[in-house]
Amino acid sequence: MKLGASFSDSIHTEKQYSRRHYDSEWYSRIPVRDFLFPLLLCTVIIILAGRLLILQIVSGPFYRTLSNTNRTRTIFIHAPRGIIFDRYGNPLVLNTPGYREIVNGKTILLNQKDALTKIASGDKNLEVDSLRSYPMGEAAAHVIGYIGQISPQDLQLAQFQDYSAGDLVGKMGIEESFEAALRGTEGKVLTEVDATGKPVRTLGQTDPIPGQNVTLTIDSQLQKAAYQAMAPIKKGAVIVSTPQGEILALVSMPSFDPNLFTQGKNYRPTPVSAYKTISQVLLDNNGQPLLNRAIAGEYPPGSTFKIITAVTALETNTIDANYIVNDTGILRIGSFSFANWFYTSYGKTDGQVTVVKAIQRSNDIFFYTVGQLLGVDKLSAGARKFGLGSPLGIVLPGEASGLVPTKEWKEKVVGDKWYLGDDYHYAIGQGYLLTTPLQVNAWTQVIANGGTLYQPQLILHAPHTAKNTHIVTDQTESLLRQGMIAACSPGGVAYPLFNYSVKNPHLPIDGVNITADASKSADYRHIVIACKTGTAQEGGTSALPHAWITLFAPAYKPQIVVTVLSEEAGEGSDIAAPVAKNILDYYFEKGK
Repeated sequence: MKLGASFSDSIHTEKQYSRRHYDSEWYSRIPVRDFLFPLLLCTVIIILAGRLLILQIVSGPFYRTLSNTNRTRTIFIHAPRGIIFDRYGNPLVLNTPGYREIVNGKTILLNQKDALTKIASGDKNLEVDSLRSYPMGEAAAHVIGYIGQISPQDLQLAQFQDYSAGDLVGKMGIEESFEAALRGTEGKVLTEVDATGKPVRTLGQTDPIPGQNVTLTIDSQLQKAAYQAMAPIKKGAVIVSTPQGEILALVSMPSFDPNLFTQGKNYRPTPVSAYKTISQVLLDNNGQPLLNRAIAGEYPPGSTFKIITAVTALETNTIDANYIVNDTGILRIGSFSFANWFYTSYGKTDGQVTVVKAIQRSNDIFFYTVGQLLGVDKLSAGARKFGLGSPLGIVLPGEASGLVPTKEWKEKVVGDKWYLGDDYHYAIGQGYLLTTPLQVNAWTQVIANGGTLYQPQLILHAPHTAKNTHIVTDQTESLLRQGMIAACSPGGVAYPLFNYSVKNPHLPIDGVNITADASKSADYRHIVIACKTGTAQEGGTSALPHAWITLFAPAYKPQIVVTVLSEEAGEGSDIAAPVAKNILDYYFEKGK
């Protein structure tokens, strides 16, 4: 059938358009959820497959290691620290059973009683350890030291690269100086645990290696005697040594009980202890019990320095044995006056004074005059020969250098030039000069042993190291010894030591150093002592001066050298000399 021109292809076109319109409507009627669910399912499968691939292939080794770690546990066995002994084999430190725990990054030590209480309450985080016990308590605190948790600053140091944040290390004294030797090596136990963390079996064990023992030159009984002798002294120090530099006793006051730091929070010191808690030790800014005054305290030495002034003048030929100064009681320079103590206290003078008499009477006028002749340069050079101005090298931490002044030092630090009055003060151990008790003891050794300056020795059987030799000639040494013997004899200044004797019939009489005391029974022995007292003003005229005495005995064959300092206490002969006498009493009465 022919449709004609009126019904051309346009009709066909319209039908095609209409069908396309119908297809679009049909497509729009298909539910969206029919496509969404398969799409999500495919996505999840792809993610899971990718994650499984990462876990199995990429991160497999990591998780296998983690699994093994969760299945095993390493328990550290703390090594007992080495023991510290005195020269006779008596322990100065002991290890006692105990525990430790870490609470908020802080290591807390527990004794057995406290630990059992925690264990009974279900606490399973305690580690078996041995606690440090110090049987001498306050008497040897500054020699031995104590242990405590390592600080974050110490962890940055090379010598502590193998330590962890909770480890205990030596603090002060021998505990600090010999940390590497005393520490030992920790052991390990590798244990298999179940899912709840309960041990199943031991897989392996490495035993701990105890630390090395250390034996000191200290005589523990003499150390106690020195501490007891210092009991009346609030601040000060004592050093007892041999003429060859071995330290027999070293005390610093005030002291503290190191067991406070190591025996658990419930430890209680003796009733006579000045400090009952750690906080009291740490917060006493006045007494500063952690300061080892024997090696780190710096003080003007007062008249004990006259030993060095005299040696320097004699060895430089500035004076000789016959040099005489007329004691006028007071020297005047313009508006300034410089008096002798004898004139100030009693209005008297010592008349014609030689170097021996000057030491015997501690005559300031003589040493002012000699100081003027020497001048600061020679005085400082002489002081350095005796080890002043630098550490002597004792193995304890914190040793101070002291101060040897010079013209250049004063101009730079003080901002003023050096005057004649400075020479005067310097020559009698005042002014800008600063020394430690250890240095005073060391220069006294030089006279006692005939001219050698030894490095202080605290380790038994270590070689004696001479820092300087031939400091004094025989003639100079003889003059100094005469003057120091006279100072401890009637007519001298150290009256508590006049005609010193002890009750000990076992001391051999040699007629020179030790003689029979005719004024007492046959059991008594008179012992010749060589000494020098000192009174050093510091901190203004309102403060009491420091009291010093340094001595050796017996005078012609010395066995011990004793140096005593009492801060802001008064006259050396009044305060320091009785302390030294008590130490001598113990030493010679026991027959050494």
